[in-house]
Amino acid sequence: MINTIIFDLGAVLIDWNPDYLYRNLFSDEQEMKNFLATVTTSDWNEEQDAGRSLHEGTELLVKQFPEHEANIRAFYGRWDEMLGEPFWDTVEIFKELKESGKFKIYALTNWSAETFPVAFARYDFLNWFDGIVVSGAEKMRKPAPEFYQILLDRHLVDPQEALFIDDNYRNIVAAEKIGIQSIHFTNAGELRKKLAELGILSKS
Repeated sequence: MINTIIFDLGAVLIDWNPDYLYRNLFSDEQEMKNFLATVTTSDWNEEQDAGRSLHEGTELLVKQFPEHEANIRAFYGRWDEMLGEPFWDTVEIFKELKESGKFKIYALTNWSAETFPVAFARYDFLNWFDGIVVSGAEKMRKPAPEFYQILLDRHLVDPQEALFIDDNYRNIVAAEKIGIQSIHFTNAGELRKKLAELGILSKS
C-alpha cells in the first residue's frame, strides 16, 4: 500500500523557464533559442544541480564563450527572473494529498543548492513537504540511483510503499529500477486521473 508520495518540483509544481529572463535580453526569438541551446545548455546547468558552484560554472562558460559574457552572467545573476507561477492545479493535488493525512510527502529535486533558497522563500507550499532532498546539496542528481536512495534512507521510506512523480521520463525509469512505482507527469489532469486509478485521490 502506498503511504509515501515523492514529487519532483520543476515542471511539476514550479514553472521555471530561462525564456522568461532571456526574452528580456534578446530581441530575436531564434537568437535566444540558439543561445540557450548551445551556450547555457541543459547539460551545463545540470552540473550546477549536481553541486558545481554557480561561480565555477559561470566562469567556465565565460572563458569558453567570451562573446556572450553578459548573457552568461545573467543566467545566475538574474536567475530569479526565470521563476514563474506555481502550477496551481498540481499544487491543489498536493494540498489534497497533504490534507488527507494518509501520506508522507517528500520532494526529490535536481536544483542548485545556491538557488534553491530563492525558490523556497517564494513558494509557501514548499513548507508543506515532510522533507526535501536537493541534488546540489547532496552533490548528485537524478537519475543516479544513489540520489533516490538518500531520500529513502534519510526518511525511512520503503520503496515498495512509495509513489514517485516526475516530468522527466529518464528519472521515472531510474526510480522504477530501484522498485519505486512512478507516474510520468504530463499535466495535472492526467496526474489526478492516474492517482484516482490507484485509489489515492478522487477524480473530482
